Amino acid sequence: MFDLDKWQEIFSTIRKNKLRTFLTGFSVAWGIFMLIILLGSGRGLENGVTKQFEQDATNSIWIYRGQTSMPYKGLKPGRRILFTNEDYENSKREIKNIDNLSSRLSIFQQRILSYKNEYGNFDIIGVHPGTKSLENVKIIEGRFLNDIDINTNRKAVAISTDVKKTLFKDKPFLGEYININKIPFIVIGLFEDSSERDNQRVYIPVSTAQKIFTGGTEIQNIAFTTGDATVKESMELENEIRSSFAVRHKFDKDDQRALFINNNVEQYTKFLNLFAGIRMFVWIIGIGTIIAGIVGVSNIMLIVVKERTKEIGIRKAIGATPRSIIGLVLLESILITGFAGYVGLVLGVGLLELISPHIQSDFFTNPEADFRIAVSATILLIFSGALAGFVPARKAARIKPIEALRDE
Repeated sequence: MFDLDKWQEIFSTIRKNKLRTFLTGFSVAWGIFMLIILLGSGRGLENGVTKQFEQDATNSIWIYRGQTSMPYKGLKPGRRILFTNEDYENSKREIKNIDNLSSRLSIFQQRILSYKNEYGNFDIIGVHPGTKSLENVKIIEGRFLNDIDINTNRKAVAISTDVKKTLFKDKPFLGEYININKIPFIVIGLFEDSSERDNQRVYIPVSTAQKIFTGGTEIQNIAFTTGDATVKESMELENEIRSSFAVRHKFDKDDQRALFINNNVEQYTKFLNLFAGIRMFVWIIGIGTIIAGIVGVSNIMLIVVKERTKEIGIRKAIGATPRSIIGLVLLESILITGFAGYVGLVLGVGLLELISPHIQSDFFTNPEADFRIAVSATILLIFSGALAGFVPARKAARIKPIEALRDE
């Protein structure tokens, strides 16, 4: 039930001690403000790193060729490892429970693409259809490469949105032919990649790239996704791959420089655990700051109870219950803590919204305090206010009317 007299009394006490109330509330507001800023900044860093990972499939493993650094069965170190179509076929046959297997061959000799009188310099990459999932590309129009394109050595090309803007402007492009190294390729699809760098490329069948541009069976790397594999399973798969390639290419399986394997499953999980630790650390720092404010509120409420000892004694003498005395002190404590904390919350969220558009970068984007953080902070404020007023309230409830009336 709403008690107007109780609220009038609380506001009267606050008005009599404006500076004291302001300084007490400021410590709580500052604690919440710093908590929101730290959590928002941590979220911005997490968003940036997550965005970098999402440019490729987070459950992918990438295998890159290297150079031996250890002797092996009479073979000297310093040998370059070369991948061929045989490695792709063996991986497809030997490695179990994998999806979206693809090899890659980048064409470096000629990077000029042309359509009629329009020219552009872009990356030309020969791939298998699995690259669509590996690179997380979004098909805007048409389609991506398929197995028929690979098996028939078709001169087909999927272009990015940047290539389309350069060569076609607003003109129709599907079914049109663009020249790659003066060889016509039919445009079969338009894709968009979240990475600005990866949007500066076109994809052609790896078999076509080998037949036209290199004249051999060489490939540069192999990649695949691991489905729902756990970190442990992906690491076991990594060891299996290294052993298989070591036998095939005659190098020591412990030679880390002969074969480079990028396990995104493991790396992504490490970053998730890292940011979980950062969030916990930020909450510890923020709560520590808030506790300092709570101690201040609690001390002030003890002073308030001391100043109002005689008044509390009179209240109890005329029938006020200990519960009503505790409720009065707790209500005042929660009001000061809650209002000050809400101000800090609003200022923190407002500052994040204000600076967010101006501090975007590759590894820091959209610093924000979401709804869950706001709810958690609100619950923390209410609990903090109750905690700050509990000890003074208990002390007030124990005041005996006779001793209170003697108090000077």
